[in-house]
Amino acid sequence: MHHRTVGELMTRPVVQAPREMPFKELVGLLTENDVTAVPVVDGSGRPIGLVSEADLLRKSAGQTDPSGLLPVPRLEAWERAKAEGARADALMSAPAVCARPEWTVVEAARVMSDRNIRRLPVVDETGRLLGIITRGDLLRVFLRHDDAIRDEIERDLLRRTLRLAPSAMTVDVRKGEVTLDGSVEARSLIPVIVRLCRSVDGVVSVTEHIAYGTDDTGGAATAA
Repeated sequence: MHHRTVGELMTRPVVQAPREMPFKELVGLLTENDVTAVPVVDGSGRPIGLVSEADLLRKSAGQTDPSGLLPVPRLEAWERAKAEGARADALMSAPAVCARPEWTVVEAARVMSDRNIRRLPVVDETGRLLGIITRGDLLRVFLRHDDAIRDEIERDLLRRTLRLAPSAMTVDVRKGEVTLDGSVEARSLIPVIVRLCRSVDGVVSVTEHIAYGTDDTGGAATAA
């Protein structure tokens, strides 16, 4: 089974900003490249943070309302520093949380979820920037065609990995939703099949209607 990696899904080359880039040039960089954030790199090309539209908007949000209708915002010290920042290294969110190109979609998604972040710079073994992976990039695996998903399950999972005969199982895939029908010798094999199917890139859900010949799980024996 081939799982798509961060290196296959990431965007490259990467729009990036040197740490000394001024505020106004950062705004222009985001606008001209139609992106919402860029990695900030040091002189060796290693990411030290990310600067996003949200970081830059603190400049406006921290100012006094010209009409005088809004109260002066109360900002934490770090928020005040960002609002008063004039260069990328003062405006960025740091440190940069990075990914490696060999990571799977699952690894990258878990880091994004745990850290509540939208994107990860991708770095090589020396820490230099290679690309960037976003939530949208990770979701691209769900655009796989149903036929490709079915072929991978039948060929790589059921036949090559589990050594099941082609006649033992039928696989139906519709909009990423997998339905399995068939029979196996041992009941304990059923959750293994389901778990492996769920790990296939592009699978949304798995429903099984699998009979078994022997109950080897310790439950009440039920003939298929």
